[in-house]
Amino acid sequence: MIPLLIYVAIFVVSYYVVTKVIHHAARNDYTSLKTVTFGDESAVRPNRTASVISILTLFLLWGMFTGSTLLPKFLHMPGPFEGLATFDYTAQLPDGQRDTATVTVLVHPVDQEVSAPEVDLGDGWAKNDSATIGAWRSGLIRVDQNDEFGRADGAEIVAVNGEQIVPGGSVQTDFGRVGMSPKGTLTFEPAKGWQMEPIWLPAPEAVAARVAEIAREGFRGSTLWEHLGYSLFRVIIGFFFGALVGIPLGYAMGLSDWFRGWFDPIVEFMRPVPPLALIPLVIIWAGIGETGKIILLFLAALWIMAIAARAGVSGVKISKVHAAYSLGASKAQIMRHVIIPNSLPEIFTGARVAMGVCWGTVVAAELVAAEKGAGMMIMVASKFQNTDIVIMGIILIGIIGFGIDMLMRWAERILVPWKGKG
Repeated sequence: MIPLLIYVAIFVVSYYVVTKVIHHAARNDYTSLKTVTFGDESAVRPNRTASVISILTLFLLWGMFTGSTLLPKFLHMPGPFEGLATFDYTAQLPDGQRDTATVTVLVHPVDQEVSAPEVDLGDGWAKNDSATIGAWRSGLIRVDQNDEFGRADGAEIVAVNGEQIVPGGSVQTDFGRVGMSPKGTLTFEPAKGWQMEPIWLPAPEAVAARVAEIAREGFRGSTLWEHLGYSLFRVIIGFFFGALVGIPLGYAMGLSDWFRGWFDPIVEFMRPVPPLALIPLVIIWAGIGETGKIILLFLAALWIMAIAARAGVSGVKISKVHAAYSLGASKAQIMRHVIIPNSLPEIFTGARVAMGVCWGTVVAAELVAAEKGAGMMIMVASKFQNTDIVIMGIILIGIIGFGIDMLMRWAERILVPWKGKG
């Protein structure tokens, strides 16, 4: 909840400063001269300043909640407690006699091995104790082990820091939470703060260091570029064959009522089926090798490309077809000069969607018996809780996917310059 509130606050402040102050004073482009912009799609362009601030905000939140050394300490969220924690416990004998002792706990970084601090046992029958617990962890504290009277003698703990405690209950202290198990044993959980433990979310610099390490030394016998290259190769091959079959199928469905009636139930049935649901069937049919992975990606792209091509044909203005017929054009000429050019924008949109789906599917496909690939890296790293490698893989997959989309947008602008121009 706290990260969301911070994110919303940065968004609101950035929006006001950039749009109401900076851009309001500096804008003099063509769009700013329009009398009506709301609802005009041509007036909406990505605000690059907003994009930069958005990315920096995500990294800022990431660093704040991981204690990143890239940020000054005053921007860090409260971290876990480390140091000496103390609390008192009161034990009671069956005859009502009570005694109080102090427990000293050394809370240390989880990657360090330390010894329990030495303490004076005290004069009463309840003796002072010491223990060690790693930050973000919790542990049992057997305070009766060195007491003169323990649980075997009927002694039981009745209070912590003067507050009554019962089995299953807890008491909050300045250093963390002291709880009691159902059997009456004390547990201590140091305050965790708001920062994430590195095993769950490492800092940005830790992920960057891991990227440099794997780029230099490789991962499981292959370089980083080989892993990413194999994933990209599988996506391109699967998408190519999916488009090779899907586009003609979509054209046939858009131009022939027989083809539409024959294939429409199949396409509409398969379209909502997620590619991941097909993995078991593909493994049974094609095995766990490269063929099965490419077939899965082929199926992921096929239905999307077929629907995109069908929509492209259906979206051709009939007035253009009539005009071509009136000029004596044949069906082949109408196909070449009217239908294909006017359906290409829809096909490119479908291709961008299909590539995104294929790129997301390849990661899941590589979770099954793959020796190389981005998905394989993520799967192996997750088994050993190497979260930095998992996040590294996710970031690289996102960057490559974004690059593919940008490349296809560029190709669309070059190959279909008439898009949106009537």
